[in-house]
Formats: sequence, structure tokens, C-alpha cells
Amino acid sequence: MHTRRFQRRSPIPAPPDAVYAWHTRPGAFARLTPPWEGVTLEPGFAGLRDGAVAVLRIGASGMKWVARHSDIQPGRQFVDEQTEGPFAHWRHTHRFTPGGDGGTQLEDDIAYALPGGMLTTTLLGPLVDRKLARMFAFRHRQTRDDLSQLQSLSRMPPMKIAVTGSTGLVGSALVPLLSTAGHEVLRLVRSRDEVDEGAAYWRPSERVIDRDALEGVDVVVHLAGVNIAAGRWTKKLKKLIRDSRVDSTTLLCDTLVNLDRRPKALICASAIGYYGSRGDEVLDEDSAAGEGFLADVCIEWEHATRIASQKGIRVVNARLGAVLSPAGGALAKMLLPFKLGLGGRIGDGRQYMPWISIDDVAGAFLHAIATESLEGPVNFVAPEEVTNRQFTRTLGRVLRRPTMFPVPALAARLAFGEMAEHLLLASTRVKPRRLEASAYAFRHPTLETALRHVLGKGAT
Repeated sequence: MHTRRFQRRSPIPAPPDAVYAWHTRPGAFARLTPPWEGVTLEPGFAGLRDGAVAVLRIGASGMKWVARHSDIQPGRQFVDEQTEGPFAHWRHTHRFTPGGDGGTQLEDDIAYALPGGMLTTTLLGPLVDRKLARMFAFRHRQTRDDLSQLQSLSRMPPMKIAVTGSTGLVGSALVPLLSTAGHEVLRLVRSRDEVDEGAAYWRPSERVIDRDALEGVDVVVHLAGVNIAAGRWTKKLKKLIRDSRVDSTTLLCDTLVNLDRRPKALICASAIGYYGSRGDEVLDEDSAAGEGFLADVCIEWEHATRIASQKGIRVVNARLGAVLSPAGGALAKMLLPFKLGLGGRIGDGRQYMPWISIDDVAGAFLHAIATESLEGPVNFVAPEEVTNRQFTRTLGRVLRRPTMFPVPALAARLAFGEMAEHLLLASTRVKPRRLEASAYAFRHPTLETALRHVLGKGAT
């Protein structure tokens, strides 16, 4: 059989035992999967051991890929080999060798062959190599950045952390980060069918919550809430947006303060919508609230956490900017028109767009959990300020596409109604003062580095 070989090596600032251990923990696969790939791991994987089988589903087609693990040498290497899937042959050796200054040389060594024999492998191999290079560049950056943050939080003890909204855009990144950091995660879910040893049932709309499951939890991260960009803001949707945030937070806080052992901290999502549309006024956590529907929702949302802080629970109100990921949110909606060369600014393009990469959102939540000095409102936004016009040009440059088709403000209002005014045309110039003051190290402090990472478009 004619095979090709792909290799990638990178230095990681952690000892081999720590890097190997990170790969063995629940959540490692999710942290290493590029957000543009759409690959999922089916339940039932027994963990890294000889003979363990992992079943993957690839993309919208749901193609099955079965990999068997073998040749496991703790702290040094492991191998996964395809037994069913798209390749004629696939053997992937993961190596962890000592590097300089106590670090690790991480190496991925893959031997593969394509269906159709030598001719197909020879002709299409260069295309596969480019795809692998893109994927493993992401994986190595992700490994390095996650382990760098964990090294900085080495004094943080293992905790039991409850998370609501765990299957949403932010939760899907945060839960794996927490588990690879060695924490036990308890997901609060709204379907009884999903309840298992790692999940507890709650249904805020009916004021139902498993109080006993929350006993002994150290920290709660509250992310649940109806998508504010789910459609035109009818009265019904606006009520759902408000109730899904305020009522769920009220139920959660009422429950936490009455536990026999209260959690140490509640990290509750909020949004930069708190400030309203303020033009080019520079805003930080001490700025007054703005006006409008989103500002009103955020005010109520944060107010619902006061009972927790009054009872001695440290509360962080995480005011999120636009989260950048091709897996969901605003960026996912933009990608198709921009890839087709049909992207452009919205309105006059002068409105400020606070943003943050998906990995910095997850990293900032972990930082907020670990940093006892953080309390009250904290802006979860990147330090680089950009207008819609600058965002448009940067995304076009990263995708190598023109951005010559602006969306007039009137067209946005006609298409999306009130939602356009608050989400597309509003200008909010927000600074992450408290994150920076607490020494959070942004992984992607500039828009271009963030977009290149989440889209797999390489360095500038």
C-alpha cells in the first residue's frame, strides 16, 4: 500500500507528563477539534487506554470514523488507528518528548493512504497535507494556549463547577476547557433524557431545579438564555429573551443562597447591551447603563444576582461582546456572504463592535473562576477596538475576498426590525478594564489574529 506521511512538531511550555495528562482528560478532543470541522465524538468513549475505541461523526453528512487506540506509553506517546472511515489507511502517533527549559516537544506523526490506491494518494495527497497542516496548526496552538493558562493557574485547586447553557456556543467551549483543567463539571440540563452522573435537571420556566445536585458545588457558571438573534423581535420573542435570562437567574440564585453549603462564586453571563448605543463614548465597567430593550434586560438580569452577593457569594457579571466562532453567533451568519464576495459594511460602518474570540471567552470565564479579586461587572471584550467598517475589511482580508456590498441602514431595519437597531447599527465602544487589571492574558488581542485562528487561515 502506498502511504504518505505528515508530521508536525511544536514546543509546549509544560512537562511531558502534564501535556500527556491533558490529552487523556474528558474535553481534550473538543478542545482540539477546529470549529470549522464539525467533528463530534459519540458518547461511550472509555478514555485513553489500549484497545479503547472512539467513534467520530464528520460534518453534516455524519460520516462515521472509528479509531482504535494502542501502543500507549504514559507520559510519552499513544497511537490511534482508523478501523472504519474515509481513509484506506490511517495511523496517527502522538509523541511527547522532553524539550528545553522543562517543556515538551509535541509531535503528531501520521501515515495515511487514500482509497483508490497509489494514483489517488499521489494526486490528492498534497490537498490532504494542506488540510492536515491547517488542522494541526490549530491543534498545537490550542494545546499551547490552554496549557499556558493552566500553568498560570497552577495554584487553583480542582473544583466542582456547575454550568447552565452547557450546549450553547460559549458552554460548548467552556465545559471542555474546565474538564481538561481537571475540574468536575455538573451540567444543568432541561431534558430528563440527558440526566446522568454528570448532569442534573432543571426547568426554569416551571421553577424546577435539582437542589440536592447543587450541594457541594464550588462555583456556578450561568450561561443559559434564548438567542437574541433568533429572529425578528416580536413581543413573544422579547418576552422569551427577557424571561430566559432574568427568571432563570432568579431561580438559580434563590436556590444557591438556601443551600447548606453555598458555592464560593457565581459567574453569570450578561452582555455589553447593558450600555446601549453610545456612539464613540469610551465605556468601562463603571459607566452608567444605557437605554433600550437590551439595556433593560441586562439591568434586570444583573439585578437578579444581587441576592447571591448579599449572602456572601462572589458574583461576576460577565458582559459579553460579540463572540467570534464559525460554529455559531454573528460570525457564522456572516461567513457565507463574505466567502461569496458579497460582504460589506452595515450602515455607514462607523459603529463600534465589541468582540472577543471564543477561546478568550472560555479563558476569561476560567480566569474569573480562579481570580477571587474579580467581582461585579466585568467586560468580556478584546482590547482592540474596531468599527463595523474595520471589522468588514479585516474579515475580507482574512478570507481573501472583496467587501464591496454594503448593507444600507434602511435595508437592515426593514429586514430585521428593532433587532437591527440594537445588534447591527448600535455603537458601543467598550474597554476590558477589569480583565486587564486582573492580569488576564488575552490569547487573541487583535481581530486579525482571532479571525485567523478560529477560521484556520494561518498567520498574517
